[in-house]
Amino acid sequence: IDHWSQTVADPRGMILSGAGLTYYGGLIGGALAVAFTGRRHRIPIGHLADLGAPLIALGYAVGRVGCLLNGDDYGRPSSVPWAMTFPKGTPPTTTPVHPTQLYEVAAGLLMYVILNSLKDRITKPGALFGLYLMFAGIERFLVEFVRTNEPLALGMTMAQWISFGLFAAGLAMLMRSPDASARAV
Repeated sequence: IDHWSQTVADPRGMILSGAGLTYYGGLIGGALAVAFTGRRHRIPIGHLADLGAPLIALGYAVGRVGCLLNGDDYGRPSSVPWAMTFPKGTPPTTTPVHPTQLYEVAAGLLMYVILNSLKDRITKPGALFGLYLMFAGIERFLVEFVRTNEPLALGMTMAQWISFGLFAAGLAMLMRSPDASARAV
């Protein structure tokens, strides 16, 4: 979506290149695959989503370690004591910047710990995943203030706008989740 004209011109090349893949694309693609598989095997989607919620947060943290090692997705120039340079990054920078990858690793691990501790206490199907979406929306919205992404509209980046959608979807899932007694497993 970020590079629509290139995707239309060479869909196979863009999809199979491995470049430009984003977390949101993986989340949406994964959610569609889980929904398809769950429907095919008659497993309630809320149940499947809840099983995956803590692990998605953990996977996000691990993925951001990869971003750190690759030197991409870093933040704006900064003078904080933990600012880092990425002279071989993508793109390279010798200016100290916010290591936003580490912020996101910490947030992903925190989300994992919280969601994993709640997995047996939250009984409404889909509610744990809804909570994950809300946490993920808040996390990305906040980290975007120190990232280098360009504003899309009203001073906010595309990721911040998507974060609003994640938060709203998560809130809707929490509010609409049926009681555990109505769960069909």
